Amino acid sequence: MTATNDDDSPLYDAGTEATYQRAGWGGSVTRGRPAVIIIDLTRGFTEPTFDAGCDLTDVVSAASRLIETAHEAGHPVILTRIVYSAAEIVPGATTWLTKATGMRGMLEGSAAVTMDPRLPVDHARDIVLEKKGASAFHGTPLAALVRAAGCDTVILAGATTSGCIRASAVDAVQDGFSVLVPREAVGDRARGPHEANLFDIHAKYGDVITLDDALTHLSDTPSGQGGRA
Repeated sequence: MTATNDDDSPLYDAGTEATYQRAGWGGSVTRGRPAVIIIDLTRGFTEPTFDAGCDLTDVVSAASRLIETAHEAGHPVILTRIVYSAAEIVPGATTWLTKATGMRGMLEGSAAVTMDPRLPVDHARDIVLEKKGASAFHGTPLAALVRAAGCDTVILAGATTSGCIRASAVDAVQDGFSVLVPREAVGDRARGPHEANLFDIHAKYGDVITLDDALTHLSDTPSGQGGRA
């Protein structure tokens, strides 16, 4: 998997792949019953008119196909969104916001924290979780919900690749889940961080796969309680 900067120059020299192989990175995960986790595809991330946003039209489209296929196959869909109260965005109240000041726009009740309306969310069965940091797992009941649904594999989609997707992939592995990341279904504000983090996720934490591969796994894997398929 080749990672590049925005100017198309390589992020890594020619020996990087060999170095990673020698170190034993890059094995494939064991795929089991999947849950689709849509991370932070709120308007504040998917629309460039918001300070922290960019045009993620293609990512929303790919994530929508994952949701639709999961619905058809009977697999759970869990969505997350970052939401802060007015008290939490006061300078000094939330440590992350001293670094990521643009995230103060993710204020409860604002348009920025509404799910992108293009997503085919079924509010009768899809779960929406609120979080305060990058990882979808940290400080949320996500791991318990995935296990309760009888799933041992998570398909991560959403934004951003270098932030919330990567952090969620790391925590998912640490919670014992296999991780699949469809390349077309994740996005970032810049190509360099996007590609670098996909490279790192694929080397260490999960399998970066195609959207078609993810859709096939959703369609071909039985839903319901139990362990690995």
